[in-house]
Amino acid sequence: MKIITIIGARPQFIKAAVVSRAMRLRSNEITELIVHTGQHFDSNMSDIFFEELDIPKPDFHLGVGGGSHGQNTGRMLEKIEEVLLQEKPDYVLVYGDTDSTLAGTLAAVKLHIPVAHVEAGLRSFNRKMPEEINRILTDHASDLLFTPTITAVKNLNNEGIDASKIKQVGDVMFDAAIFYGDKVEQNSSLLKDLGIESKKYALVTLHRAENVDNKERLSSIIKGLDAYSNQIILPLHPRTKKMLQNFEIALPQNIKIIDPVGYLDMILLEKHADIIATDSGGVQKEAYFHKVPCITMRDQTEWIELVEHGVNILTGADTNAIIDALRKVTTIDSALFDEPLYGTGVSGNDIVETLIRKK
Repeated sequence: MKIITIIGARPQFIKAAVVSRAMRLRSNEITELIVHTGQHFDSNMSDIFFEELDIPKPDFHLGVGGGSHGQNTGRMLEKIEEVLLQEKPDYVLVYGDTDSTLAGTLAAVKLHIPVAHVEAGLRSFNRKMPEEINRILTDHASDLLFTPTITAVKNLNNEGIDASKIKQVGDVMFDAAIFYGDKVEQNSSLLKDLGIESKKYALVTLHRAENVDNKERLSSIIKGLDAYSNQIILPLHPRTKKMLQNFEIALPQNIKIIDPVGYLDMILLEKHADIIATDSGGVQKEAYFHKVPCITMRDQTEWIELVEHGVNILTGADTNAIIDALRKVTTIDSALFDEPLYGTGVSGNDIVETLIRKK
């Protein structure tokens, strides 16, 4: 059985590492070819993940990135189609909600090649988000839908998707957190290098267009973070750096900027943070995996179960809401992190087993 995996952005590299590892354990039954679209083309945002996560080097690197959503999707669609015509896979495997995900899906279905979508069924219910459109279209075009949560299954059911296509497997990111979590403690000196102590800093990630491309929202978020009494570590995304400069927004003294870090160093920063504040979908979950209270600086979240479970506070970009959440989040009961909301850490194996059975 031949699988072509389409990836292009940081979260997809991590998810693919889990499933690719499971495929290699069944190499007598399944062969994987990896297509990297190039959506994240900066070495700090792309190449380092292949090296440290032990993902096989891409069999095809399309070199598409840096354009608008329409430009990226169109160019990827054309180049992915060429690969599919050449390789004739049994399945195309896509992850998440990026332009790479949508392009890979469209290229495959037009050629009548079955599509399997990992992390299916997520909904923010905000159609202004490009990711929301990508995930909806991908889900409705896919033949196999691997869901990370019961909430995701319900979303697909509500949209009338055939239940026989849906397979609840849990979250592959939880697999990754388990597999890599212990290794980072032994191999990274990042905390020492940064001069920070465990549980005496907040980790902040900020990159989503709805926040950083809007001067009012970005300013409001920064003002809210200024209320945090300890140091803030901010791995600065290139997009955020550019917009802070364009808007001439000065950062408070308590924010320490560092370059973007690899996945393993990010795990270390997450595990030792006192609080995590983010607008990233993946980081919200990683905070839960590592039992760290989280503030989500967005108006909606795909991971609504974290909010309902009481371990994540949704603030939007409102300064006062962020300040209030920084106070409330410290009172979250640590016992709430023991609930297995995202499976038992064997999602990758379940995905591969299902693909083999579907041949």
